[in-house]
Amino acid sequence: MEKAYFITGTDTHVGKTLIASALLRAFASRGFRAVGMKPVAAGCEETSGGLRCEDVESLRAAGNVAAPPGLINPYALVLPVAPHIAAERGGVEISIGTVLDAFRRLQAMSDVVVVEGVGGFMVPLNPRENTADMAQQLGLPVILVVGLRLGCLNHALLSAQALKQRGLKLAGWVANQVEPGMPFMRENVAALEHGLQAPLLGEVPYQEKQSADGVAALLRMALLA
Repeated sequence: MEKAYFITGTDTHVGKTLIASALLRAFASRGFRAVGMKPVAAGCEETSGGLRCEDVESLRAAGNVAAPPGLINPYALVLPVAPHIAAERGGVEISIGTVLDAFRRLQAMSDVVVVEGVGGFMVPLNPRENTADMAQQLGLPVILVVGLRLGCLNHALLSAQALKQRGLKLAGWVANQVEPGMPFMRENVAALEHGLQAPLLGEVPYQEKQSADGVAALLRMALLA
């Protein structure tokens, strides 16, 4: 088996890392060598051991492949802002070529690679390219994490349209309730099921603290091509 998926979201803070980690746990529990990758991470903490990102650590803990940190996260940036700004202020230019090389090396040592994007689908990476360009060059099927809150219908449908325009396959989507007590949540999910025309891989209810293992149990892995 050799599979890989690109995880994007309808916005920032919609649970991409949680869903990516849950997917890794689900694949690992099925006996696959699974590794996560976050090509670009902004808002990293400076520690005695180097820059540390909570999202990257979550992906590393969820997988079962001991890969070099520089492959899992080629670009670690300090400022918690848009990656092209964080990179510029850090004296770095993000290269998609570097990301592709790291991805291929991870693929060679695993059965499944789960690549988590940054922010939404079209976040700038450098003056010429954005995360949509990165996803297009990776050429992977995409899993869209929809943060269930007011505005999610527009954001999800626009994201799906942008994926289609890039020639990418929407392999499925996850409904993640990011706000408690969202009104008409069932109606929103129904509208998305009709509009996205891709498998609903799981519905994650709102909780203060979620675990990757708990969410993995909610995912309909059989629906993934």
